[in-house]
Amino acid sequence: MTAIWAGIDAGRTHHHCVMIDDTGKRLLSRRVANDETELLKLLADVLALGDEVTWGIDLADGGAALLIDLLLNHGQHTLYIPGRAVSRASEGYRGEGKTDAKDAAIIADQARIRRDLQPLRPGDELVAEIKVHTGHRRDLADDRTRVINRLHNHLTSIFPALDRALDLTNTGPLILLTGYQTPAATRRTGAQRLETWLRNRKVRGAAQLAEKALAAAESQHTSVTGEKPTAQLVHTLAKEVMRLNEQIAETDKLIEARFREHKHAEVIASMPGIGPLLGAEFLAATGGDMTAFDSPDRLAGFSGVAPAPRDSGKISGNLHRPRSYSRRLQRVFYTSALISIRCCDESRRFYDRKRAEGKRHTQAVLALARRRVNVLWALLRDGRCYEPIPPVTNAA
Repeated sequence: MTAIWAGIDAGRTHHHCVMIDDTGKRLLSRRVANDETELLKLLADVLALGDEVTWGIDLADGGAALLIDLLLNHGQHTLYIPGRAVSRASEGYRGEGKTDAKDAAIIADQARIRRDLQPLRPGDELVAEIKVHTGHRRDLADDRTRVINRLHNHLTSIFPALDRALDLTNTGPLILLTGYQTPAATRRTGAQRLETWLRNRKVRGAAQLAEKALAAAESQHTSVTGEKPTAQLVHTLAKEVMRLNEQIAETDKLIEARFREHKHAEVIASMPGIGPLLGAEFLAATGGDMTAFDSPDRLAGFSGVAPAPRDSGKISGNLHRPRSYSRRLQRVFYTSALISIRCCDESRRFYDRKRAEGKRHTQAVLALARRRVNVLWALLRDGRCYEPIPPVTNAA
C-alpha cells in the first residue's frame, strides 16, 4: 500500500496542492481554481498516485469550505493545520522565500510527521447554521461599535456637553439625537416639550433625559462652524445605530431558537453563566462534538484558559498565556465565568478563594474559567445537566 500526503495552501479563488511520498519527495505540484470541477479532477489525480492519502489544509472554513466538503464526502482523511503553525514550521525549512507551493509542501510534510493535528469531520448542519448566525452577529456588533464611535466624534465636535451626558448604547439617547442635535434647538424646545416629545416615542426616563439634555444646552451658547451638516450626520448615524440594534435583536432571537434545537443545548445552558448566546458561540467554536477533545486539558488549551509553561535552565514555573488558541472560545469561558460569580454561590466562593491567595481579578477569573472547562466537558461526556454542590453543614 502506497501512502502519500497532500498539502493544500488554500485561498479565496485558487488553491495550491503539493503531494509528497514517505521520503518527502514531491510527486505533484499544482495550482487549481476554487471550482468543483477542477477540485474533483485534482482529487482523482491524487488518488491515482497512491492507495492511502492524508490531506492537510491550512483553512477550516471560508474559501476552503467547498474543498473540505468534497474531501470529506469522498471519505478522505483530512487534517487541519493552522496558518500560524505553518508559518512557524516554515522557519525550519531551507530558504527564506515564501510561495504558495512552498507553503503547500510544508503543510504536506507536517501532515506526514506530526501526530497531534486535528482531523476535520463532516459538519453538523445545525451547528453550521449557528456558526453562520453567530458570525453575522459579531459583524453587526462590530459595525454598531464603529458607527457609535463616529457618532461620538461628530457630536463632540458640535455639542460636547451633550456627548458627555449621553450613553449612546441606550435607545433613549439615540432617539433624542434623531430630533435634537444642537444646543440652540434643545433650548428652544424647553424641558417640558422635550419630555413630551420623548414620551410620545416611548422613551424610558424621559424626564431625566430631557433634564440632562437641557442642562447640556444651557452650558453652550456658541454655534460651531459646520454645525448644520454635522447635526444632520448625527441624526443619520443615530438612526443607523438604532437599525443595527434592531438587526442584532432579531439575530439574537434566531440564534436562541437554533441553539434550543441542539441536542446538547439543555446541558450547556444548565451551566451557570451560559445563556443561549454564549452557548451558541460554544457550539460554533467546537462543533458541539466533544470527541474532538479527548480530555478537558485539550479543550482548555484550545480555549486559551490553560497557561503554557515557558521554562528554561534554572527558571521554572514561568507560565504565560498560549499564543495559539480560539479567541472566540476563550471569550465564552471568560465571560460566563464573570457572570457566574454574580449568580452562582459555588463560583463566587472559588473566586474569593483565589483572590485570598493573592491572585489578581483577571487571574482569578481565568482560574475559574479553567475549572468550568473541566465541569462542562464532563457534563457533555456524561450527557447530564449541572447540579450545584450543596454547602457542607457541620453536624449537630
